[in-house]
Amino acid sequence: MRRKKPIPPIEKLSIDGIAKKGKGVGRTDEGQVVFVSGAIPGDVVDVNVQKKRRRHLEGKVAQLLSKSKDRISPKCDHFGTCGGCTWQQMEYKAQLKHKQQEVEDALERIGNVEVPKYEPIVGCEDTFAYRNKMEFSFSARRWLTAAEINGEKEIGDRSALGFHIPGMWDKVVDISYCHIQPELPNSIRNEVKSYARKKGLTFFDARDKDGFLRSLMLRTTLLGDIMVVIQFFHEEKEAREALLNHLVATFPNITSLHYIINEKANDSIYDQEIHCYHGTNFITERMGSLNFRITPKAFYQTNPAQAEVLYTKALAIAELKKSDVVYDLYTGLGTIAQYVAKSCKKVIGIESVPDAIVAAKENAMRNKITNTDFEVGDMRKVFTNDFVARHGKANVIITDPPRDGMHKDVINQLLELKTPKILYISCNPQTQARDLALLNEAYKVQVSQAVDMFPHTQHVENIVLLELRK
Repeated sequence: MRRKKPIPPIEKLSIDGIAKKGKGVGRTDEGQVVFVSGAIPGDVVDVNVQKKRRRHLEGKVAQLLSKSKDRISPKCDHFGTCGGCTWQQMEYKAQLKHKQQEVEDALERIGNVEVPKYEPIVGCEDTFAYRNKMEFSFSARRWLTAAEINGEKEIGDRSALGFHIPGMWDKVVDISYCHIQPELPNSIRNEVKSYARKKGLTFFDARDKDGFLRSLMLRTTLLGDIMVVIQFFHEEKEAREALLNHLVATFPNITSLHYIINEKANDSIYDQEIHCYHGTNFITERMGSLNFRITPKAFYQTNPAQAEVLYTKALAIAELKKSDVVYDLYTGLGTIAQYVAKSCKKVIGIESVPDAIVAAKENAMRNKITNTDFEVGDMRKVFTNDFVARHGKANVIITDPPRDGMHKDVINQLLELKTPKILYISCNPQTQARDLALLNEAYKVQVSQAVDMFPHTQHVENIVLLELRK
């Protein structure tokens, strides 16, 4: 088989924009678009080209010839390798500027909708140690650096506890410290790794489907609670209990300690039985005057402090009335539903995860909220005319779908209902813009408000208010 000829490097490429996944964008003298990992607008770089697509090239920085005025030194030792925090080398003010531009570009170019008003993006007060949930993978095949591979030193232990290299399902970067999570979970992760190595516990091998330790999830709350969930590939009762007992003794402030025995091909926990080994089976988060119990399978915004900022902005934009009936699509734990309940007559939430709906109802009861109701099921099958008949027509619909956006059936139902106002919250401006284009025949966008929930990444939340056309 003939080998493909290597693509020659590109010299002195000026980076003048940002592309998907936070890569820098430049054009060659011939007009060829190049996406460059590790580059930011204002840089001039030499590029090692790794992939040739029909309409563009992809590569990474070979040499930084001239630094952008927005370039700073990244804080993390793992920057550029672990795949997270791709903008840690960029001033935070510049990050916000590019996120605001991403939202505007998506709504205008993809959605092709007119936006009368863009409110300035709201940044985070704390740009590090903000993330309340991290999932780490154990691996018997640690990612090796070029220096290790090319060095003369013999490579010994290949075990790792960290993040998968982007695009490499069987290679994991061994993480020593993650700056976007608090200090305590970092200490717990490192202690688990140290104990496992000392005791000779085997780390999971994704290729051979073998090994004892599989994954570690750490969750924290602003109230100081911490949850630890360890996933084992098979049961070894004595070794498992010894590790869990060691964690309880070393970190007596662990609120909720769980384990899972997962022998299936993937490490998703949503179809698995979770065993509470120590403490409560939940942790508690506070948002304003409300408390929410979070279980291992439950979704909660990963930046809890900024989530309150997001919901406060959303509530202000919605301008709810005490007489309003509100639908909350993709309600999750019912956080938005309960946060806005005091401002309206009634809120009905819909969610596909049964455990989340159980938790939403229990949280509402504990928060002494009596004007919420929740239904569980696939959004396309639950959000129907029968649903409207049961609960009455809504004056306002709040929708906060997953990154993929809303299914066309859901959009068609929105178009049929012709609810006066829709508040669309999204963590993906591209799919939000796609959905807005479909709603555009009946709805007019009034305002867009970006809120940064994820400093040092390209991700951004955006709130859009739509009103029915007259």
